[in-house]
Amino acid sequence: MKSLLTLGLVVLAAAAFFAGRRRAIQVVGGRKNELRSRPVHYGIYMALWCVVPAAFLLLISAGLEPLLLEARVSALAPEEMRLNHPERIPSFVGDVASLASGRFVGRDPTPGMQAAAAQWSETQRTLVTGVSILAMGLALAGYAWARSRIQAGQRARDAVERVLLVVLAACSTLAILTTLGIVLSLVFEAARFFSLVSVVDFLFGIHWSPQTALRPDQVGSTGAFGAVPIFAGTLLITGVAMAVAFPVGLFSAIYLAEYASSKVRGVVKPMLEMLAGIPTVVYGFFAALTVGPAIRGWGESVGLSVSSESALAAGLIMGVMIIPFVSSLSDDVITAVPQSLREGALGLGATPSEMIRQVVLPAALPGIVAAVLLAISRAIGETMIVVMAAGLAANLTANPLEAVTTVTVQIVTLLVGDQEFDSAKTLAAFALGLVLFVVTLVLNVVALYVVRRYREQYE
Repeated sequence: MKSLLTLGLVVLAAAAFFAGRRRAIQVVGGRKNELRSRPVHYGIYMALWCVVPAAFLLLISAGLEPLLLEARVSALAPEEMRLNHPERIPSFVGDVASLASGRFVGRDPTPGMQAAAAQWSETQRTLVTGVSILAMGLALAGYAWARSRIQAGQRARDAVERVLLVVLAACSTLAILTTLGIVLSLVFEAARFFSLVSVVDFLFGIHWSPQTALRPDQVGSTGAFGAVPIFAGTLLITGVAMAVAFPVGLFSAIYLAEYASSKVRGVVKPMLEMLAGIPTVVYGFFAALTVGPAIRGWGESVGLSVSSESALAAGLIMGVMIIPFVSSLSDDVITAVPQSLREGALGLGATPSEMIRQVVLPAALPGIVAAVLLAISRAIGETMIVVMAAGLAANLTANPLEAVTTVTVQIVTLLVGDQEFDSAKTLAAFALGLVLFVVTLVLNVVALYVVRRYREQYE
């Protein structure tokens, strides 16, 4: 039903667009120059009046429908549950929704659940049918009203632009509210975690073992939430990755921008950028099956003890993965440096290498720094390569030949499977996410400072 409604609205909007254009031309007897706006604006004007009211109704119904269904089904919960165990009603509603949609897995549904699922489906069909009829009615009413408003002196373009301005403002507001919601959710959940675990223990503790024992007499029954080993592992792998990505990416960007011919540039740059399109799981497989064993074999050949999963293997492959971030962005920035600066430096007797080192790179420094910080953020947020090549062990070490873990990997590990969101183990993921958010925010602030500090204006 919803698909048919969407298709109907699209068809009606298309018909309104062509009808609006034709109506505007008819009003002036074919003399388009007498219209205050172009015919296409009258068509868009009619199409908007068909779509916008109906879309607004559908948006409201999408928010109210789950609430109405849950309220209806909650009233059908067993009386014993409603009186003695009201906390189980949300679970009952979820089971009924799964049963009604055919996704229920587990025990056989009770007769009460089956009756509630039937009521859920019936209520949902009634709501969808009513909303669909009302939405099509609004669309047709908007069609008729907009058609009656079309006149030679109407400023259809101004009306269309006002609607588009409202849409753009709504999208911007939605983006801001989404960001604010993410930040607040992290802050609130992290505050719940810090009510259970000391901030000092979390930020400066050196033992990470969030698992809790089954019995109180077992060792570590309260868990250990010192996150220093996780932060150290994240910095170690990121450092190895940037040691690969920064020089290779920057030098390749300099070569492509200053030395390579147009034919070589047309081949090499797309090949470098293809590295960014390879799925991270493929990099993880390559690191786990090829690079990791190779590093271990090399280490054993020279008498070093190398773990089967190491920070070096993960960092090397991660560095290869983020080379395009440094190379492509730095190449664009270097290419954007005005040619007059190069010609002036060469005219004063500088060699090409001196011109690049003393003129081009300083001029492109803000963009290069931004590219490097973007690559660092990408490395910090990587998960799959670390899981497959560096392991899950929270070791506090600076040896890249040992297994380590990162913040993102631990967040995934803590939230996988059925978890109690009131336990310190699960809430620790939000605390780690908050730290990760603060770190990336600091990186962005540093990038803005560098760009503003070293930006130079060229005429």
